[in-house]
Amino acid sequence: MTARIQSATVERHRHLMVPLVLIVVLLIVAALRGPSLFTRDGIGGAIIVVTPLILASLALTPIALVGRGGVDLSVGPLLGFINCTLVKWLVENGWTNPVAVVAYVVAAGIVYHCIIAAIILYARVSPIIVTLSGFLVLVGVNLVVLDRPSGSAPEWMDGWGYGTSIFSPVAIILLVMIALWFLFTRSSFFQQIRLTGADERMAFANGVNSVAARFGAHIVAGIYTAIAALTYTALIASGDPTQGTTYTLAAITALVLGGTSLGGGTGGGLGSILGAISMYLISYALSTFDFGSIAGFVTSLSTGLILMISLLINSVMNFRSGRAYD
Repeated sequence: MTARIQSATVERHRHLMVPLVLIVVLLIVAALRGPSLFTRDGIGGAIIVVTPLILASLALTPIALVGRGGVDLSVGPLLGFINCTLVKWLVENGWTNPVAVVAYVVAAGIVYHCIIAAIILYARVSPIIVTLSGFLVLVGVNLVVLDRPSGSAPEWMDGWGYGTSIFSPVAIILLVMIALWFLFTRSSFFQQIRLTGADERMAFANGVNSVAARFGAHIVAGIYTAIAALTYTALIASGDPTQGTTYTLAAITALVLGGTSLGGGTGGGLGSILGAISMYLISYALSTFDFGSIAGFVTSLSTGLILMISLLINSVMNFRSGRAYD
């Protein structure tokens, strides 16, 4: 019995092997090439930069887990929309109370995802088509709201993006959101999301309301995207209608690097967190080399190669595991 439990535990966490090994390798490279990362300022700066990506990756996780090939392609533009409207509509009109700001960003994230979920579930449109449409719409809307990077974050955010302290307000927000995530994973609702993604017919047979599970997954995604936008605003201390779009590719890459299957049912938040940290470490490690004008190309190429190798390793592991149970 004990051996069977241990085997099940290993099977459940097998998807974490690749991101863990990758992080260890990248940390060794960073220690050799750029040891300043491991100073107080280095760690503080890393937390400020990686927090929006970690939260955006967590936002994608429940949508991917619930299945049907769902992945929110609009996560980056939604992050940018909340950032731009926070600066343009709230701060410029004097609405800078912390409670009002947090309430607005969370409400914006939830409302958007409720609309997306309703279209997917009731109009029965493919999630990829719906979220791609949302991506395109929000990219245009962001440029209408704010035609160029400008404005400023609320005054109470002053200093949040300096990265001179490990335990900054952004770090506290990150710890709170991670703690809330792991409390969420202990709930029966999270198990319903995972069961729906693994086998929707079996979930239905066991009394799981798949519609509620998918709606709930989108609501959680909206909350985490909203807080990601808040920390992104703290990072850049202004509004930017363009940079948010880059978070879509980065967050999806982090999600996949973390071992979460886009087919649903497999993976989890810890993998997404590790994947996001890996993305940051890849950029940091490559920045210690002098690639000149092709630095951006090398970063994209390296990230793509690492992602392909990780997917290949996970596929081989899944295949061998499947044969072991045949």
